[in-house]
Amino acid sequence: MADTLAALRSLMASHSPPLDALVVPSEDYHQVSLSLSLITFFWRSMISLLLTSEYVSERDKRRQFVSGFSGSAGLALVTTKEALLWTDGRYFLQAAQELSDQWKLMRMGEDPAVDVWMADNLPRDAAIGIDPWCVSVDTAHKWEHAFSKKQQKLVQTSMNLVDEVWKNRPPAQNNPVNVHPLEFTGCTVANKLKNLRQKLKVEGARAIVITTLDEVAWLYNIRGNDVSYCPVVHAFAIVTSFSAFFYVDKRKLSSEVNSYLEQNGIEVRDYGVVSSDVVLLASNQLTSTSSANQTLADGPKDMETGNGTNEADEKTHNLIWIDPGLCCFALCSKLNSDQVLLKQSPLPLAKAIKNPVELDGLKNAHIRDGAAVVQYLVWLDKQMQEIYGASGYFMEAESTSKKNHLETTKLTEVTASDKLEGFRASKEHFRGLSFPTISSVGPNAAIIHYQPDAKTCSELDADSIYLFDSGAQYLDGTTDITRTVHFGKPSAHEKSCYTAVLKGHIALGNARFPNGTNGHALDILARIPLWKDGLDYRHGTGHGVGSYLNVHEGPHLISFRPHARNVPLQASMTVTDEPGYYEDGNFGIRLENVLIVKEADTKFNFGDKGFLSFEHITWAPYQKKLIDSSLLTPEEIDWVNTYHSNCREILASYLDDTEMAWLKKATEPISA
Repeated sequence: MADTLAALRSLMASHSPPLDALVVPSEDYHQVSLSLSLITFFWRSMISLLLTSEYVSERDKRRQFVSGFSGSAGLALVTTKEALLWTDGRYFLQAAQELSDQWKLMRMGEDPAVDVWMADNLPRDAAIGIDPWCVSVDTAHKWEHAFSKKQQKLVQTSMNLVDEVWKNRPPAQNNPVNVHPLEFTGCTVANKLKNLRQKLKVEGARAIVITTLDEVAWLYNIRGNDVSYCPVVHAFAIVTSFSAFFYVDKRKLSSEVNSYLEQNGIEVRDYGVVSSDVVLLASNQLTSTSSANQTLADGPKDMETGNGTNEADEKTHNLIWIDPGLCCFALCSKLNSDQVLLKQSPLPLAKAIKNPVELDGLKNAHIRDGAAVVQYLVWLDKQMQEIYGASGYFMEAESTSKKNHLETTKLTEVTASDKLEGFRASKEHFRGLSFPTISSVGPNAAIIHYQPDAKTCSELDADSIYLFDSGAQYLDGTTDITRTVHFGKPSAHEKSCYTAVLKGHIALGNARFPNGTNGHALDILARIPLWKDGLDYRHGTGHGVGSYLNVHEGPHLISFRPHARNVPLQASMTVTDEPGYYEDGNFGIRLENVLIVKEADTKFNFGDKGFLSFEHITWAPYQKKLIDSSLLTPEEIDWVNTYHSNCREILASYLDDTEMAWLKKATEPISA
């Protein structure tokens, strides 16, 4: 790490002009970042990151390479004398463990924000280097404003300096692009383009530049494997009133995919051409060579695709739509400011409101996924008893002394999570995990987004809480579930905390609220039971979930931060319900289900607004042994019993006799 910093500082010194600081963000060229989307649960300035893909390819993990911090959210800053790493509350413990003494940890919410720190601590007239492809328009503008007070300036480097010193940087992947069929998407590309072009017309725009990977994938009904856990393709798109362009490594396209794209009027261009094409777009010289697009451009307006224009449209619709929170500064810089419409992309909201086919697919995927989780719990319960002498999932007693067991038979956080993945892999339409499984024991469970490493992870402990947060990608939907269990004798305090989290989980899931309500207004419901005991948690309470796309999806969210007011919840959105509680060095608790927002049947309809409610689509039991039922109301007890009854009914056909017997016992009614 010392050699890396020295090499970077040497390049900074030789740069023209010399750089006083270099920003190394988590983002790649598509503003993809390692779960930085979840920082939006904390910080207004990063709201748009909830809309991005969450994981970068191995070759784009520049911030991790420079700092050594492997957490999924952070920003590194290298100055001539210092090295600093900003991250949020989920990663304070992990960052403190992974950063060397050459790095200073900056705790977001406690220490000054990165732009404030740079403005206050760097010299007057300082030059701060950025790779403009890895910084959004919003971020660049925000920093430029902060730096102007001391005549400091952002300097766009012509090459990424980290890449220059990263000698063993992994090569680019060449993974095939796949067509996602209509039986899963529920909507044709033609209809999606038609709707998008209608929005362009309303906004007076003649084109939109799309840089976010899941937006490109959703719009063109294609999927890929270029980013871990997210079935997306490294690609850009430009859609105009006449044409649709797809910028991708052409080696990834089979003849069948090429034919599909041509049939849908999508012209394929090389990935690297997007920069020069944006220049052509700015001067209104970007033209299509596609015969399908040319026919549309020459002929009358097509009611299916929404193509076509007239002379009046040309004069009034001349803006180019750029999402300032998602588009990289490099592309936006090629456009004149008076021709740019800086506004949130219309695609995230369109993508978030699922159509009936997508909703059915998500429900079916979660049923199969729930069966895999139950099978995992059955297996884990047996292993914990046989290997560690645990009392098990149902009994509440201290474990006996550990049995003698071979090194090959011990259970670790990684070997256990691998088994869970195996159960999922046996299910129909499985295509991989939707994020790295959080498999965490005892103190590790207090690290909110802990990711175990096979070399350093902990062995399972019958006398400690075990938290697993996991999900999968299926062709018909994406899943995300968290359960917390104990295979020994939980303490009264652990039970009390678990029950408080469960009460908040139930309260949010049972909410009824008028149309127009946002996630900020609902977040408090999940926290009140914890607040009564003076407890809380540092993360948001809910995020959208994609349809065989990103597991964290915007633009809506449920959070206590003010930016959660920006987008109201709407019928047919998905959202998670995941309160938690974490004690550093001791344990962590989280419970998570995926919900669908639906219209509510209410006795009255005040103000003719219409009311909404939630439908749970995640199916796996809550551990009764961790529930202090004396703390539950009769209504909450009824809810748990009804939910457990539904689990038995819905999962029955996916389980064998032994697994079903276990589930019946796990879901026996509780009482006060």
